[in-house]
Amino acid sequence: MVPPNTISRNTICLWYDGTALEAATFYAETFPDSAVGEIFRAPADYPSGQQGDVLTVLFTVAGLPCLGLNGGPAFRHSEAFSFQIATDDQAETDRLWNAIVANGGEESACGWCKDKWGLSWQITPRALTAAIADPDRAAARRAFEAMMQMTRIDIAAIEAARRG
Repeated sequence: MVPPNTISRNTICLWYDGTALEAATFYAETFPDSAVGEIFRAPADYPSGQQGDVLTVLFTVAGLPCLGLNGGPAFRHSEAFSFQIATDDQAETDRLWNAIVANGGEESACGWCKDKWGLSWQITPRALTAAIADPDRAAARRAFEAMMQMTRIDIAAIEAARRG
């Protein structure tokens, strides 16, 4: 399907129903260190497409090599796989969260959201990770309990909970 010299040794393959290029383009426009690479078209008809259709797309998401495969409607994404994107501040957290949700996605709990293709994302501020790893286990618990009540993570609320 893809020439072996053009993909990384370990590449995440994501299954799409004809929308791999659209998804890859959205990710490249949304996440830093992301880009659309080579696009491969089907050399012949196949069960979910025709000769000349986009079959696979090489792309990176936040530096991770991915391959989008237009495999048809047989398989759907689930929360069993997600991208976790570490953010540095509330503005970055809000920008990424809003980009996913506003583009046909949906909110979930605890910093998770789902894009319009059904792929799950954890938009995780580094401040949250630090708070729940706090050596003061009471502070970590307060931060964790605050997170459990959130959809998009509110860093100020996490820090307030951490301080008690």
